[in-house]
Amino acid sequence: MIEKFFVDQGVKRVELEEYLAKEMENAGFTKSQIVKTPLVTRIIVNVTKPGLAIGKSGATIRGITETIAKRFGIENPQLEIKEIPIPELDATAMVNKIKALIEKGFSWRSVAYRTVKDIEARKPQGIELLLSGKLTGKGGRKRRARIAVGYMKKVGDQVKLVDFAKATAYPKPGAIGIKIRIVKPDTVFPDKISIAEVLRQRKQALEKKTSQAMQAGEAQKQDESIKEATAGEAVIEIEQHAVQKELPQAKQKEPTKTLGQKKKENEETEKK
Repeated sequence: MIEKFFVDQGVKRVELEEYLAKEMENAGFTKSQIVKTPLVTRIIVNVTKPGLAIGKSGATIRGITETIAKRFGIENPQLEIKEIPIPELDATAMVNKIKALIEKGFSWRSVAYRTVKDIEARKPQGIELLLSGKLTGKGGRKRRARIAVGYMKKVGDQVKLVDFAKATAYPKPGAIGIKIRIVKPDTVFPDKISIAEVLRQRKQALEKKTSQAMQAGEAQKQDESIKEATAGEAVIEIEQHAVQKELPQAKQKEPTKTLGQKKKENEETEKK
């Protein structure tokens, strides 16, 4: 059945995501994307450290590509490593960083506040970091900590515009759940849009297009006038050349007068 096919494809997709996350954990893996083409199957992998993902002379990426082809049955897989330009504004990258540092034995408090400070340096609209679990150490009760900065959307369809990620760290005292939400600087929520501002921007864009069209029309007219002037000069040169060419021929065609004719013309002029 067609439903079973799509379910199998979804399961393979999840297994591939988990495999890439495990193999490229040190490279700062965040997510992957599969793009199928007629010749190859491109797998775009987003990481924070592309050097560690590629490996020495491409050894790591070659080994992962071969494993994907054999284990997941993907024909002609081609891995494409894509670097995340600003890791501090990527929720998945930040939650993985917090998880790794807590599991290494660092204090959750110093890690959490340091991470929020690094994100805040990139000037996002809002940050929310939640930690819950064994925060008090061995023998202590579980508790919950929340660090919030700026503006945050929690309900409604606008939550889709908030970058969200979660993970679970497993230090020695016990498990700690981590959730982080980031509202990026360029995010525009529908309820924050001003109609007057939108109309003003559209008016400016229309005026800009009109001025560009007028400038293009003036430039075209100048080009046409230059072409006409050049064509007129060319016609005048051709006419002058033709006249100069015809003068010698006209002189040659004039009949030669005899001495008697010249003497007769002189007498006529004297009588007059």
